[in-house]
Amino acid sequence: MSQSVGGPRRCSIPLIATIFGLVVSLIAGSAPADYPTADIEKTPKADAAVVTDSAEDAPFGGAKTEAEVQPEADAQPEAAAVEQPKAAKVERPSLGDPLASGMVALLKEEILNGLKRRNIVPNFARFRAYSRHKLDSTAGDRRTSEVTGNCRLNWYDHLMRNPLKAAPEAEQFTRELHKAVVGGHKGLDQAMVIAGGKLDLKTAPSDRLDSVENPEQALEAVRKALTRAQVAYAAALAPLTGGEVGRLRRSLYQTLTRNGSVGHTLSDRGSGRYVCDLLEKVDRKEWLTAARALVPLADPELLGQLAELPDDEKTTVEGVTGEVVRRISTPSGDIVIGGRQENTYQLDAMPGVAVVIDLGGDDVYYEGTCSLERPVLVVIDLDGNDRYRAKQPGVQGAAVLGVSMLLDRAGDDRYLAKDVAQGSCLGGAGILIDYAGDDSYIGVRRVQGQAIGGIGMLVDHAGNDRYRGAMWTQGFGGPLGLGMLDDMLGNDHFYTGGLYYDSYEETPGYEGWGQGVGSGIRQVADGGIGVILDGGGDDVYEYDYLSHGGGYWLGLGFARDFAGNDQRLGATREAFNGTARTERRFVRFSNGFGCHYAAGFLFDDAGDDTYNGTIMSVGFAWDVAIGVLCDFGGKDQYAGAEGNGAQAGLGILYDYQGNDVYRGYRQGRASAGISYHDLPYCGGNFSFVIDYGGTDRYGCGAQNNSYLMRSSSGGFLIDRPKKEEIEKTQTAVKESQTARSGS
Repeated sequence: MSQSVGGPRRCSIPLIATIFGLVVSLIAGSAPADYPTADIEKTPKADAAVVTDSAEDAPFGGAKTEAEVQPEADAQPEAAAVEQPKAAKVERPSLGDPLASGMVALLKEEILNGLKRRNIVPNFARFRAYSRHKLDSTAGDRRTSEVTGNCRLNWYDHLMRNPLKAAPEAEQFTRELHKAVVGGHKGLDQAMVIAGGKLDLKTAPSDRLDSVENPEQALEAVRKALTRAQVAYAAALAPLTGGEVGRLRRSLYQTLTRNGSVGHTLSDRGSGRYVCDLLEKVDRKEWLTAARALVPLADPELLGQLAELPDDEKTTVEGVTGEVVRRISTPSGDIVIGGRQENTYQLDAMPGVAVVIDLGGDDVYYEGTCSLERPVLVVIDLDGNDRYRAKQPGVQGAAVLGVSMLLDRAGDDRYLAKDVAQGSCLGGAGILIDYAGDDSYIGVRRVQGQAIGGIGMLVDHAGNDRYRGAMWTQGFGGPLGLGMLDDMLGNDHFYTGGLYYDSYEETPGYEGWGQGVGSGIRQVADGGIGVILDGGGDDVYEYDYLSHGGGYWLGLGFARDFAGNDQRLGATREAFNGTARTERRFVRFSNGFGCHYAAGFLFDDAGDDTYNGTIMSVGFAWDVAIGVLCDFGGKDQYAGAEGNGAQAGLGILYDYQGNDVYRGYRQGRASAGISYHDLPYCGGNFSFVIDYGGTDRYGCGAQNNSYLMRSSSGGFLIDRPKKEEIEKTQTAVKESQTARSGS
């Protein structure tokens, strides 16, 4: 593994100031309807000093050959602007192809047969043994190199030790997680149980999901949930001393987010290691318990009962403009009930308030930080086209050392924030659930289902929605965190990147780090789990570097789209603020990738889809890593490396059916050379492109229905007809023979 830890480009102070100005303009309401605008200053590529352990190393590892950093011919066709039609009315989100698990089982069997056919089973055994040795030699809290063992998750360790089990388990995990989320509030609790298990926080399903029959019972359920959450939150911090809690309070956001302009590491790695060690010391299972205590509030029946609360009483509350129906004091914090007209809530100017319930109207919510000062915060909006605006971290169903939930039951809503927002957390839990409407989510860093040291969830049930973030977004999991975004229905548009210049001096582009990415922090801590799921609709995904179904630095990333004709467009087509890009369109690491002892998975169940990357993408693995892309149906197009393993990697692209097009020329190539690790001890490189069914076209010139070795014995391009296609051909041959014999 490379010893490089920092890139030669970082955002300048003027650029950071510009970002602050961008968010201030959002708060002031001067931004256009779709996304923030600002003149992002061009930062010279040599703006900052290089921080490395070895001058010959590139920012993410090792000197690369010229061929490795050049885009492939025809690898990135320019996509036309997408005009998204209105979503068709669908009663329930798709749960994917019911035969998907069987298809992945066929993939495993095909790989095993290929290894036997080439007599390279011993090579693959060495690859597995080498991976296990690397995991063993870096385990625990000792610092053996820039690779550390702190914050390492057991499931990550298991998948890396058993690479051929990884894709089947990833398929099962994404399917069951999505099925749980689709299952309402009880399913939400099950999703938290699943997430907790992957974070080594095993717990049983809840037995406190009772139904309510009237508004007062619903209100009492809110009181109980608040109390239970407060008790569990306090228990989570009990292992820490007062000084350690104070250090987390002062350093967590500043170290892990505020000073960050590159995705892979921190400017102050010593402080980063310290706060991650403290997060390991916290009783994180109690944070999960606190989050689960709030799950009953997500019950649509309970929300319906709250909507029937009477509004005949009137009172006033500091920080609220508009009609307030009641203020209820509880030992765990006050509950404020707003009326059915338009209200404005200055949430950080409402001392002592832990719950806000708004009965209706087009409301505006400012700030709403959840932190040590207000460790549990619940906002429930029952109707109206609402606006949520914030510039502080830990807002809009997010928390910095807290547990927060935001539920919006109806309306076309806009969420505008800067950092740590919209179903995200730095220590604790952040949950945002939007039940209906065409919504937009805009933030900069650590937004839209992101987590470090806890769980971050953004769930959108319906509507044509837009998501826009710059870095660490849309299902991103950092150390000890699981970040998830699940959009169930609608034609949605996801965008991550376009603001911070990438860390590679030799290639143009922007940092992305989103859309189902699990990542560690280089020289600080091992990675977490990032998940992005979509249940239906024709979706557009735009992304920059290290995005869309990928793992980096001992992390796990997952992306899955269960239905629809989807477009995956790398790189982003415009800058984050909507202006023209100042960097040429170029992206590396995307679409089912693993980089530096990591694993990433991308699944698509149905539809005619496109997958675009420039280099090191589309089922790609680099440096003792696993990268997998599986498409289970449709006429698909691929542009990128396409099923490549490099520097002791296992890269897989698997397409089950359809007439597919593979652009470029690297399909299934496995280089015989490795510079990061010693051959033959590391086993080699393993690259697979496997296509079942259809009439396919390959940029490398491979023929349909062929079995090829690509570059070395570890390189496979396998194109097979499906069983029914063979039977159809056999029947046609027999009929032809019968006709000839009869004549």
